[in-house]
Order: sequence, then structure tokens, then C-alpha cells
Amino acid sequence: MVVIGLGRFGTSLALELTRRGTEVLAIDNRAKITQALAGQITQIATADATDMEALRQLGVPDFYRAVVAVGGDIEASILATSLLAELEINDIWAKAISTQHGRILSRIGAHHVVFPEHDMGERVAHLVSGRMLDYMQVDENFALAKTKPPKDYVGVPLGRSNLRRKYGVTIVAVKAPGEEFTYADADTELTYGDVILVSGRTEQVERFAELP
Repeated sequence: MVVIGLGRFGTSLALELTRRGTEVLAIDNRAKITQALAGQITQIATADATDMEALRQLGVPDFYRAVVAVGGDIEASILATSLLAELEINDIWAKAISTQHGRILSRIGAHHVVFPEHDMGERVAHLVSGRMLDYMQVDENFALAKTKPPKDYVGVPLGRSNLRRKYGVTIVAVKAPGEEFTYADADTELTYGDVILVSGRTEQVERFAELP
């Protein structure tokens, strides 16, 4: 995972991803910032992310996902995002500071646009690093996640799945394609197109959401 821009949002994101075991390449053009974070993030580099050659030298094209977390410099944000698109990064996330900024980022190649006032770094880390569709930390160590059903539990009534015993999580609700969420019960059988709400201790929800 590449994180470009180490302001408050980018730093929070990079540190949380590193904590969760994701290999992170963090890039910022301010040496003071990168030096302060050295040793806390997998890889960190002082470089200009609007320079294509610099991105190539850092191995950015080898990464599947990238997040442009540049703050108030809209021009740098747009340039960095466009370069990532040119490098054909598969999954580009970009921080926007306004609706108009977000539209531009989408048009030039960002697959996902994040508005930090609504999506803090810790929450986004869960979304970009796994299969979660949405995530909420309910308490210090309790979370609720929206995700897809693991294949081994499709077609199995929840009452016979032993999910709570094996993974410590509870499927709270299920949403079939084109339908609204409904409460899950022991007779509920999941299908491949469903979206589910899962609750439990944070690390258990994370583990369950990573199941194929």
C-alpha cells in the first residue's frame, strides 16, 4: 500500500495500516515529517510525489493500492492522482477537501474519494486493506462491519454455522441484492450476492472479514 502525504490524515492511515500488518510505502516531500516517522512505518521516503521518475524509482508501480492523502495543496493532489492512474495502479484512493475537488479526482482516475471529515484514517485503513465495505468502531474493542459472506458459509443456516463459537462474531443483519437489510436469525441462509453486518470484538471482526 502506498500512502502519499503525511499530514494528520495520511499519518493516521499509514500508522494504522502498519499496525495491522500491511506493508506500507509512505511518501512525503517534507524531510522533517519523514524523519519523525522513521521506524514507525514499513517504508518511508522523502520525495516529490508529483514527479513520475521519483515514483518509479521508489517502486510505486509494484503496488496494487495507493492513497493520495495530500492536504491543502489541491494541485499536488490532482497531479499525484493522475500519475498513479498513468502508472495503472489498480486501486486508487484519494482525499478530497471539497465536492468539486472530489469530482476532479474521480475524473482523472481515483477509484474512491475520501472526505476526511467523515472518514477518519483508522476507519479507512480497514476499508482499503481488506474486504470490508464499511466499518464502525462501536467501542474501544468492539466493531461493526459491512462485508460479503465468506464462501464456506453460503447456503448454510446461521444456526448450524458455529460462527460465534469459531470466530466470535455475530451476523446481525443481511441484505439481499435489491432488497433492504433484514435481521438475521438461526434459519437465515446467506447467498453470494448478500451484504452482511457483522459485530464482535475488533480483531475477531477483522479476521472474519478477511475470509475468502
